[in-house]
Amino acid sequence: MRKPCCDRQDTNKGAWSKQEDQKLIDYIRTHGEGGWRTLPQAAGLLRCGKSCRLRWINYLRPDLKRGNFAEDEEDLIIKLHALLGNRWSLIAGRLPGRTDNEVKNYWNSHLKRKLINMGIDPNNHRLSHNLFRPQNPDASGSATSSASKSHACEAAKSRGGDNDQVSDAGSCLEDEPSGLPDLNLDLTMTIPSPSNATVENEAKLNEFIVSKELECAPSSMLPLSS
Repeated sequence: MRKPCCDRQDTNKGAWSKQEDQKLIDYIRTHGEGGWRTLPQAAGLLRCGKSCRLRWINYLRPDLKRGNFAEDEEDLIIKLHALLGNRWSLIAGRLPGRTDNEVKNYWNSHLKRKLINMGIDPNNHRLSHNLFRPQNPDASGSATSSASKSHACEAAKSRGGDNDQVSDAGSCLEDEPSGLPDLNLDLTMTIPSPSNATVENEAKLNEFIVSKELECAPSSMLPLSS
């Protein structure tokens, strides 16, 4: 188990004073960065090593870049985030003068919203499918049709008054079908009567069949001639 940064209980945890900042700056200028666990006692500071390191990196080091992020910095952060994810120290290492905490805060407060407005998912840097979800044309058409019918019904009622006139828009007391036309088709079938030619053909066919049956029948069954 890693032991805590500082074992002393009398460390100052409040805001840094100008005198403390100057002690930290003077010590690092003389001895360089590093050795944060032993630095507070060596520099004469009642601070823990972590507090000294964050104070130097985020506020006191001379190469800090202040002010708003430029457009090229925003593009670089977005590209690096697509490759590295939330590894802010590595991303800040490619941005001279910017700290990892500053880059992380700028991502969460500005760049994520910028990507969302562009239709890009900030988690995987891909196009968001929610923006390309097709709408249901039937639902919108049905809603529009219902609204127009309701408007026509109200207009018919206002024009009708006490005469109970019916508007050309249709009946307001019935629910119209959902967009299908009313095909009132008469499916009654009538059987045509046979023509004279058909009757004559059937008679001739019957005579032919009877003659053939007589030719094929045995002589004992033939009728006796008178």
